[in-house]
Amino acid sequence: MVSYPPLKSLPAFEAALRLNSFSLAADELNVTPGAVGQQIRKLEEWLGVDLFTRSTRQVYPTADGLAYAARIGPALQQIADASGYLRRRNDTSVHFAMPPSFAAKWFSPRMAKFLIMHPTTALHVGSTEEKPNFEHDGLDIAVRYFNGNDDGLEAVLLYRGQAAVFCAPSYRDQLGLTTPSDLVRATLINDTKHHWWADWLATYAGVTREETQTLKHIDIDQTAMVIEAAIHNQGVVIANPLLAEEDVNEGKLVHLFPEHVLTVPLGYYLVHPKKDELRRQVRLFRDWLLDEASELTQVYSPIGVSRSGR
Repeated sequence: MVSYPPLKSLPAFEAALRLNSFSLAADELNVTPGAVGQQIRKLEEWLGVDLFTRSTRQVYPTADGLAYAARIGPALQQIADASGYLRRRNDTSVHFAMPPSFAAKWFSPRMAKFLIMHPTTALHVGSTEEKPNFEHDGLDIAVRYFNGNDDGLEAVLLYRGQAAVFCAPSYRDQLGLTTPSDLVRATLINDTKHHWWADWLATYAGVTREETQTLKHIDIDQTAMVIEAAIHNQGVVIANPLLAEEDVNEGKLVHLFPEHVLTVPLGYYLVHPKKDELRRQVRLFRDWLLDEASELTQVYSPIGVSRSGR
């Protein structure tokens, strides 16, 4: 007969060791610090060794504690993964996150199409500029704007990033913007998270990086606000054509010099952890999103040269 240790004690031990604190472990497990201490004491009595050295304000794992954690850690993770998979297998929800600009400018107008096709799916959508935290935030899948390199993620390119120039029609007419070199007379609206003006002007207008720094400019740290500023006649914006699509179609923006588009070393990637097997509902959403994005390489096929960026 297999002799098991007190199984309720194992999560308390793992959390306390990882956090170096009974109190923090208690917060994570939604119990009292005393309950955590009691569970760990039961485990120590069963094993016949001390797993922690206690001090007034902190606990420290002993050599036995560290060795024990190294042996049981992978098993606890396997139990959590297997249990979570079975629990979620028939779950019809999809938890999805993406950059705010991608959400507002591309995904939102298309979201209803998926829900009409799959009315039983509960789609939970969030937005973040940060790297998605799948375990902490309970995400199934995400879109991330980066270079596509992450050993822990399965990454499929939706759209290679590009840098193109846009402004309001009235701003173009007011300044007579007919050639790239005319932009030295314009106010350049700069997305501080995506610095492509110097590359674009050097490539297509013969403006050096030093000269670019002397031009009138407005710096904004939110992509959606950058585009809105251009719509409201504040200047010329350099942006991803994908994000300006709707405003161009509605006549709020014009694409200046469409033959001059830079390909940049970042892109929108559909990502999820390599270790996770996607549930059926998530696979349906993934396949739909990839199908929707398949048009992008045709609509926004870059004509300009590729640049390395900053």
